[in-house]
This record gives sequence, C-alpha cells and structure tokens, in this order.
Amino acid sequence: MIDVRPFASLGAADHGWLAARHHFSFASYHDPRRPGWGAIRVWNDDEIAANSGFPPHPHRDMEIITYVRTGAITHKDSLGNEGRTGAGDVQVMSAGTGVRHAEFNLEDETTTLFQIWVDTDRPGAPPGWGMKPFPKDDRSGRLVTLASGDRQDGALTINADARVMGATLASSGTIALDLDPERHAYLVASKGRIAVNGIAAGPRDGVAITGEARIEIVASEDAELVLVDAR
Repeated sequence: MIDVRPFASLGAADHGWLAARHHFSFASYHDPRRPGWGAIRVWNDDEIAANSGFPPHPHRDMEIITYVRTGAITHKDSLGNEGRTGAGDVQVMSAGTGVRHAEFNLEDETTTLFQIWVDTDRPGAPPGWGMKPFPKDDRSGRLVTLASGDRQDGALTINADARVMGATLASSGTIALDLDPERHAYLVASKGRIAVNGIAAGPRDGVAITGEARIEIVASEDAELVLVDAR
C-alpha cells in the first residue's frame, strides 16, 4: 500500500514565529485517520522565524530527530549539550528518563526543518543528544542512513528499531530500496516532484508505505528525500 497525503491536506498551525504543518495528530490538531504511522508518532514540517524558537520544555521516552532543510537550529538542554545544526544535517535527542531542551533559530533568516518523533524501544534509558553533518554530495543518487537503532552503521544512534534515511536525486534519477512489507515507511520530498512505484507525489507531500517489499523512487525534477523505516 502506498498512500499519498498531499501537503495541502496536512494539519496546520500558525503561531506567528512558527508556521507548522502536521503529518499526524499533534498538540491541538487531531485527525483520527492519521494518529501516526507504525512507531512514527510525529512528523512536523516547521518554518521558524529568524531569532525565535522553542523555549525550554520537557520530554521523556521519545526519540526525536530533527532534519534541517534550510537555515540552522541551535540546541541547548538540561544535560549541558549545546550545538548548531545547519541545512542538510541532522540532530537526535533520546529523551529517556527526562530532559529539558530549547531549540532556537539564531540566524537572520527563516529556518525550515522536519521534526520527527519515533516511539522508543528503551523506556527509562539515559537521555542523550547528538548531531552530525551529512554533506549532500554524499547522498547524491543514493539513500544514506542518517540515524538508526543499529549502532554498527555509523549513523547517529537512536533507541528505536528504526532508520532515518536521506538522499538527493537529480531530475530523471531513480533510487530503489528493499523494505520489509511488515514494517512502516514514510517518505517526504522536501523539494521536488517524485513518483513512488509509479504513484506521483509533490514537494512536502507525505507518502505512507507498508506491505511493499521494494520501492522505486523516480524524480521528475531535482529532489531531496527523507525516509523513515520503522516497525
């Protein structure tokens, strides 16, 4: 099954400094048809105004992945971690037993990002944070694992049976990926038009995938892709 969720159909919130689109139910937005996708609980498409952001707030027992599309986000948390994640790069936070964090756009331009939450497989684990640059050239024409529960693959580590992958794909380019049909994959092209097994999707549309042993992604224009494969 491949189900395309058009960007225009997503939940929306405008807080002035933050314009958000919600692929799944989140905060005051509730859609009983889209509570999540497997272990993927949140996929927010955020635009954060310059010199603004999320003040300190708590989380626990959730794996939170941030993929920065443009601009940069600066993280600071109660564990003493602090860092700036720029466009094309990724940060992860395992909330574990509990952590407070702030996420601010300290740049002079709007920052756009995907914020993705995945159910943890290690409730009560020690909290942690990490970030890693992933140069786009390394992802040209192929899916690269950015974050994963597999500690052997060299990506950022999360406490979940999941992997977050990214790719850039030139117009007319193709990427194929084998999947476990019992799992849940969710794919968003942050830019560019694509087709997944012949089913068209536009920029920032959500593509929910399950029951497929293999997918072929074809770009009809230059595209940037983020895919999460989870239980």
